[in-house]
Amino acid sequence: MPRAQQNASTDATTQPYAASGQLSWFGAPPSQHSGHDEHWSRAGLAGWDGNSSPEHEEPPGGPGSGAAQRTYSAFLSARVVLALVLAIIVTGAHVFGVAVAPWIKALAGCYAVAALALRLLPLPWVDRAVSQGQVRLRHLLPSAGLDFAVFAVVHALSSTNVNTQVLLVLPVLMVAVLSPRILALAAAALATLILLAAALLPMRTQPDLATSLTQAGLTGLGLFVMAALANELALRLAREERAAKGSMELARQQAELNGLMIDEMSEGVMVLDRQGRVRAANPAARKLIAAQGLGPAAPFKLRGVPAWQHLEQAVEAALNHPDLADHGQEVRLTFDDRQERDLRVRTRFTRSRQRRSEDLCVVLLEDLRTVRARQRQDKLAAMGRMSAGIAHEIRNPLAAIAQANSLLAEDLTSGPHQHLARMVQDNVLRLNRIIDDILVVAPGVRPPAPIIDPVERTVAIVNEWRSTQGLLPGEEGLLDLDTTGCRPAMGQPPLRVRFEPEHLQRIVINLLDNALRHQSRTPGSILVTLRWMPSLEPQGMLMISVASDGEPITAETERALFEPFFSTRSRGTGLGLYICRELCERHGATIDYRLHPFPVRHRNEFYISVPIEPPGEPART
Repeated sequence: MPRAQQNASTDATTQPYAASGQLSWFGAPPSQHSGHDEHWSRAGLAGWDGNSSPEHEEPPGGPGSGAAQRTYSAFLSARVVLALVLAIIVTGAHVFGVAVAPWIKALAGCYAVAALALRLLPLPWVDRAVSQGQVRLRHLLPSAGLDFAVFAVVHALSSTNVNTQVLLVLPVLMVAVLSPRILALAAAALATLILLAAALLPMRTQPDLATSLTQAGLTGLGLFVMAALANELALRLAREERAAKGSMELARQQAELNGLMIDEMSEGVMVLDRQGRVRAANPAARKLIAAQGLGPAAPFKLRGVPAWQHLEQAVEAALNHPDLADHGQEVRLTFDDRQERDLRVRTRFTRSRQRRSEDLCVVLLEDLRTVRARQRQDKLAAMGRMSAGIAHEIRNPLAAIAQANSLLAEDLTSGPHQHLARMVQDNVLRLNRIIDDILVVAPGVRPPAPIIDPVERTVAIVNEWRSTQGLLPGEEGLLDLDTTGCRPAMGQPPLRVRFEPEHLQRIVINLLDNALRHQSRTPGSILVTLRWMPSLEPQGMLMISVASDGEPITAETERALFEPFFSTRSRGTGLGLYICRELCERHGATIDYRLHPFPVRHRNEFYISVPIEPPGEPART
């Protein structure tokens, strides 16, 4: 957390005390922010110069202090114990034949009943004031006021052989802990006056009056010191409680912020211990270590899963050689369905203060295809803008060449010359197609795409393409279409996605053309599937899959599938899949390839994941 934010938080936490004068009498407590010491000291003198009014002071507990409520309950319980002890002493003296004055019996019984009643039947207005940290004189009268009255009578009317001065400690301590310092000093002063008045009574006067007054004065001075120290300690504890609550709230907010940021990261993050147990993993990491969907939620064991063996070995190597961990490692995960995923693994460690060993390991995961694609994007960003400018410049002379070739072809009569004119025309059309492809993916501001029905639109595109290619429909045809995975449930609206229809048509037709070139020419060689898939978004994703049963794509070809100007055909431009990926990213969708294991017929699969538009999460079959 930034230092300025910590300072602001500390100031906000302690500001109520500075305003009310409820600060230390003897200086500020130790603080990491020494710049506030003068502020604390000046505020602490407010109670001495008469500028602070008792009606505006706050008690040591502060507003909403749970410690004040617990302390008040403890004092009520202590009063009950003291009342019961007095009642037991009076009863025991009567049982053993010791003469006890009737007024003492009545006073002890009444005090015991009052203490029990106040403890078992608390006053709501007093409890509310204590819980809110706004204790005033009227709130202390039922408890501390009764104590002063009863103990004053007991001390005044008891014999000098019984030391009843200690009874006044309880109400003075209660007022000092729960109330502002002015009331704490007033309680100590009242107790001192009670002691001095009792020393001057005729029935308690001794031959040495000076000794009795001195003893009462010293006891009163001790009560003043006790009240000051108790109030000071209560203030410090209240400040510490407020600071702890503020720190806990800031820590909670910081933890929520960190969790939100980690969950939204595109890079996978996992936290492991030395036993290979994953304690935390964000959704991106769970997606990278699973063949499809999300992996298990933390905590789970990394060891014992064959697909994660290489990842476990990379973490072990980083633990054994922490100095080499920053360089990163490349691992390949092989899942049960024979899918493979290359990951880049980087590790960081948390160091223990008690020993030199590393307690936890933070593993950062990245899909190597994403890393390479990002690197390619950085290199092609400037090239794309330059290519768009060049394409515009080429289009004008190319149109002139096409027009001149058309005029020239009208005057040609010989066969070889007409053949050369047709060659010029074909290559001009090819160059025009390349220019159109470059301009499609050129950067620029475009209007938002409309919301369409992807199922209806995709079915129309597939049927139109099948008709154009002259393929037979039905079971004897080369192409099968399956939309059962995205049919809406009863009473649910159909799926809606935000996609430009022409762009969707271009992507699907490009994938169908590729599948047609790589299939076995048997019925059902091409399979187009539409299905709803769960995802991190509440609405889920729509997956459009185009699969074929041709020969599997090699690993070298797979790594360069979506690169521009890469083609396995001699007359191919190499921009088909690259344009498909650019158009998908423009609409928030993704396109990818995966190779299925041998038992599956349609091993080569290109699939598009399109986010579904809200509102609501429809139930899908």
